[in-house]
Amino acid sequence: MAEALLAVRGLIKHFGGLLASAGIDLDVAPGETHAIIGPNGAGKTTFIGQLAGDLRPDAGSIRFADHDVTRLDTPHRARRGLARSFQVTSIFRDFSALDNVALAVQAHAGSSFAFWRRARVEPALRDPARAALESVGLGGRAHVLAASLAHGEQRQLEIAMALATRPRLLLLDEPVAGMGPEESQKMVRFLGTLKGRMTIVLVEHDMDAVFTLADRISVLVYGRIIATGTPAEVRGNEAVRRAYLGEDQA
Repeated sequence: MAEALLAVRGLIKHFGGLLASAGIDLDVAPGETHAIIGPNGAGKTTFIGQLAGDLRPDAGSIRFADHDVTRLDTPHRARRGLARSFQVTSIFRDFSALDNVALAVQAHAGSSFAFWRRARVEPALRDPARAALESVGLGGRAHVLAASLAHGEQRQLEIAMALATRPRLLLLDEPVAGMGPEESQKMVRFLGTLKGRMTIVLVEHDMDAVFTLADRISVLVYGRIIATGTPAEVRGNEAVRRAYLGEDQA
């Protein structure tokens, strides 16, 4: 594997007596789509939160682009090129789609949301915002209030907000959650266009999406990675099938 863009070593996170991350090691190569799968309560969102800087690990290290970012907060990691979408859509519902993305560009540049009016007029903010909306297929919905967008469109909007910051690594937490079959297929097709052009860590329950998109998969169970490999290797791993995929071992 090429030299890792993201290298995680010995990551540990407790919540009281619960060990949510139990010494996680992970390498993600540049341009790779790396999926993290596991049953509910496995610690997937906790792990993503530590990568993004929303949660501080109790032990271990996170290196990104050959820099130790373990103690950096979320804004500083974002400026280094880490962007995250959330399991529950995080948008400004009373702003237009374009305003939402322009605000993301503004925040990434280091400006406070208190000066949001600038995001409505400055070409330096609006132009990349429009480009990001076009890239996710929402160019024609730029002036629609975020609250009026369909659920799948809101997920697309959130990814556009992340892409507008020009990340080197995109952290996606269940991007097809709550979508119907058509919306889900549309999102998977879009994410497929990013393969190879962007490094992605993908947390997802939809196994069709995972096996379509992932170059490699790591399986997280009770805060531990029990297997890492290509989709074919993971699908054929008996420990994975027993712990998560639930396939008949006969």
